[in-house]
Parts: sequence; structure tokens; C-alpha cells
Amino acid sequence: MLSRIITLFMLSLVAMLPAQAAEEVVLGLSQDEVAITATFDGSRIEVFGAVKREEPIPQETQLEVVVTVSGPSEPVTVRKKDKRLGIWVNTESVLVDSAPSFYAVATSGPFKAVLQDQEDLRYGISIERAIFSIGASILSGGAEDFTDAVIRIRENNGLYKMVENSVDVEQQTLFHTSINMPANLIEGVYATRIFLTRGGEVISVYETAIDVRKVGLERWLFNLSRQQPMIYGLMSLAIAIFSGWAASTAFRILRER
Repeated sequence: MLSRIITLFMLSLVAMLPAQAAEEVVLGLSQDEVAITATFDGSRIEVFGAVKREEPIPQETQLEVVVTVSGPSEPVTVRKKDKRLGIWVNTESVLVDSAPSFYAVATSGPFKAVLQDQEDLRYGISIERAIFSIGASILSGGAEDFTDAVIRIRENNGLYKMVENSVDVEQQTLFHTSINMPANLIEGVYATRIFLTRGGEVISVYETAIDVRKVGLERWLFNLSRQQPMIYGLMSLAIAIFSGWAASTAFRILRER
């Protein structure tokens, strides 16, 4: 009797263990670090990988791939302006608890075709869900309009982008895409996720990260401004005075000639 109970207990533990995914991602990045320098004008990250299988390729549905790159999240206050007595003034504002500073989505097909809405809700993959899933959805009174404004502004600045049909998938085994990162990046860890889907359902998720850091003189000035703001301010003032004097002297010499 005791042995039977132990056997049943062990079987129940095995049943509770997560099942091994039939298809998994083996990923590569062209670079896992981005250095921000004085001449930095953006970066292009190549994402490439393969699908590891323990079984033959399923033929019922097509394999699709979705890649997301998300920058550090930060709170955003969005203000609405209305014209009152001929003057534009702030009338309403909403604090979005946290929104990615950069967010890019690349897909192997039309977004709605490669991912079901409930899967998007579950994993927060689309640009709207990347914000709503963090906190904007609990706001009241037209919060969606304010969130749409955040998305629109950041899309115009190249910080948010949805690039459909940009992931190349070969023989349902190899995939490749490129993510363009703009010059106005902030420092931090950029989370990268790869989703394999079939029939719109997520069957495997792979996560890694890209480290974005200032280097050289930019790093020294950034640290100085945060750690010694008074010295940084005095140095900036001295540089401004010297630049003004140098420009004035140069113009005087040119006039005398």
C-alpha cells in the first residue's frame, strides 16, 4: 500500500513538470552591446536563429516568428492642451506608470495573422499592449487617448515601430531580421524576445538582452553631471565663456585683415 502511494505521488510530480517544447529557438545577435559615442547616429542589430526540434516539422500550420526589442521603461506624463480665451493651456494630464523608451516589433507576416489577440494580451507583444499591460489600462477617463498620444509621438521620433513581414523564415527552420535602433537611445538593458507561433498561438519564447551604454568622453561627462553637478555646471560655464571669447577674437582678427 505504501509503495503504491509513493508511486502515485511520483507520477503526480512528473505530471506537474513543464513539458519540453517540441520547437525551440537557438538564437544569435550580430552584437549584444551598443556603444553610444559623440558620433553615434543609430545602430542596426541583426537577429538570426534556428529552430531546434525533437520531432518532424508539423505540416498542419505554418511556423511564424515575432521579434520584439524593448528599451528601459519609464513613467510618462501626457498633457492635453485646449484653447481657453485665445491661449493654449494644459487642461488635463495622465501619468502612464511605465512605458518602454524604445519598442520595436518585427514579424514574419501580418501581425494579426501570426498572433492571436489573446496571445498578444498574455505576452504584451504589440506596441499598445506593451504599455497597457504595465499600467495604462487601469487609468480612467479617456486614458486610451493619452496612451495613443505617447505612441504617436514616439513613432514620429522613430522610438516605436511595428515592421510586419520583415522576418525571413526559411524552410520553417532558419529565421533572420534586422532591427534599426535610432540615435536618441537612452542607456540601459534592451530586452529582446523571440516568439515562435503556429496558428496564431505561441509555442516557444526565447529571451535575451542588448546592453546600451555611453562610452569614452560621453560616459565621463554623464557620470560627472550625475555625481558632481556643481563641478559639471562650472565646467560648462567655463567652456561657454572660452568659446565666446575665442569666437570674438577670431572675428576681430578677420576684420583687421
